[in-house]
Amino acid sequence: MSLRLRLLTALARHIVKPMVAHAADPVGLRARFERVARRVFRFPPYTLVREITLAPGLPALAISARPGSHPPPHRKLVLYFHGGAFVAGSPRTHAALLARLAWLARVEIVAPAYRLAPEHPFPAAPDDARAAWDALIARGYRAGDIVIGGDSAGGNLALGLLANLLAEGQRPAGLFAFSPVTDLTFSGASMEANAGRDSMLPTSRTDDLKGYYLPGTPADDPRASPLFAPYPAPPPVFLQYAATEILADDCRRMAEQLRAGGGEVTCDEWPDAPHVWVIFDGYLPEAREGLARVARFVSDMLGADHASASTPAIR
Repeated sequence: MSLRLRLLTALARHIVKPMVAHAADPVGLRARFERVARRVFRFPPYTLVREITLAPGLPALAISARPGSHPPPHRKLVLYFHGGAFVAGSPRTHAALLARLAWLARVEIVAPAYRLAPEHPFPAAPDDARAAWDALIARGYRAGDIVIGGDSAGGNLALGLLANLLAEGQRPAGLFAFSPVTDLTFSGASMEANAGRDSMLPTSRTDDLKGYYLPGTPADDPRASPLFAPYPAPPPVFLQYAATEILADDCRRMAEQLRAGGGEVTCDEWPDAPHVWVIFDGYLPEAREGLARVARFVSDMLGADHASASTPAIR
């Protein structure tokens, strides 16, 4: 573990985790995340960010980081869902991360601004995820030319969308997720075992999250908890998480479920890191390495030209 990662883990444990644990207003937490993201997360050079409308009432950002790529010459892309516990986050909070991933993978990324709880509880977010997919297909993209991605709550939406598509016979090129929450019953053993080890996520807010996002909906509904959905013949999946996270078993059990359907799953388990640490690329060497692994997966799934294994530095 680098010194920078040690420092970040300590800051997360003493500042971020208590803030999340005691935030009384999810809308206020949302605004704070937006402010921090604008100040902290840095774009690589040549970033191109376009505001688009995927469907009525569903804006999105289209992000690429290649000079002259407006859009990239091949009709292949990543459909990405941001994290934020279903109540916070936006394409803007994750735009710098996605620009860095786009730069490394040499691909355009579309990030929809799905509706957030508590103003728009379940199933608004998964409905918007499906609307985003349908909009891309309507624009002429083929299922096999789209990789689905997401982090945390966005990883939940990505996996839920995958289950929905496979049930209809649609098969994306692949899926990746950073520390996805896959079980909103929160029954994984790591929820308790890692409660003190996780440097960012408190277990004390699970009931609040369900209250904001799932009023009146059972937490084991497969549409809300993709761990309980079937995955017949899924495409390759890449899951990245840390062994110290409370969501570690969400990822491990999700991998088992996907493999039970005949899927090929890569579990990129790191020994110790904060939740979705790749968002700190530009600050942490571990973030660059983690993001580069995902970029190689995306490039392999799409057959796109991608950065070399040396992962050239961007700042």
